[in-house]
Amino acid sequence: MVIRRAGVAGMFYPGERRSLESLLGDFFRNAEVECPDSYGIVSPHAGYPYSGQLSASAFSTIPKSFKGTFILIGPSHSGFTTCISAIPWETPLGNVDVDLDLIGNLDLNIDEFSMEYQENSLEVQIPFIKYRFPNAKIVPVLMGDQSYKEAISLADSILKAINITGSDVRIVASSDFSHYIPEDIAKRQDLYVIDALKNLNIEEFYRRIKEEGVSVCGYGPVSVMVSVCRRLGATHGRLIKYTTSGETTGDYSQVVGYAAIAVV
Repeated sequence: MVIRRAGVAGMFYPGERRSLESLLGDFFRNAEVECPDSYGIVSPHAGYPYSGQLSASAFSTIPKSFKGTFILIGPSHSGFTTCISAIPWETPLGNVDVDLDLIGNLDLNIDEFSMEYQENSLEVQIPFIKYRFPNAKIVPVLMGDQSYKEAISLADSILKAINITGSDVRIVASSDFSHYIPEDIAKRQDLYVIDALKNLNIEEFYRRIKEEGVSVCGYGPVSVMVSVCRRLGATHGRLIKYTTSGETTGDYSQVVGYAAIAVV
């Protein structure tokens, strides 16, 4: 069977099953759950020692009983255009199947080469799904052009596919926030742009990012997720937790910001 091999296992997260299960178990036991069932989430994509706890907190806003499909949207760090994967994804915990029905109704190019490239933004989300939602499927979308226009276009395509298939979905936007700046500046800028998501206002989200020059790497995926969830019935965004890499490294002079956000 052709599968998408795990490319960053053993680097971003443990590559051995028992170690990964143990780590994820700890993350979920310590997860902060503040909403019962979110339409979508923002989950970071750094190495698990840095942001794994936040990812678990974000995924914990979705009931463990969920058996539908996660539409994963991650930024392309390597310049690939927007594309989709249509083969199962490998994790140390076992493979995760894709939702071919939804994929067949999305007007996106299938490009497994781009997905095979060591792109962490999507891959690091998969073990959380396999561990907590073992019966769920995925639709992995790598987003190239992150402009507001393209975000709305991708959101429209996703909504159309959901309406055609009637699928039960949750949307996961993979993103980190400020990159390699002093923590006090990162925290101020990140919380300022995140605040725009309280009212699901992606226009203001884009405006604030541009105004402050914030290096949010997945602003497009976040905007797509918010747009889809808003049209599915969500009313507001909620910041579950924010932290920076400084809390792990002890270096607060050059940090990366991470946020767990739920759209409910």
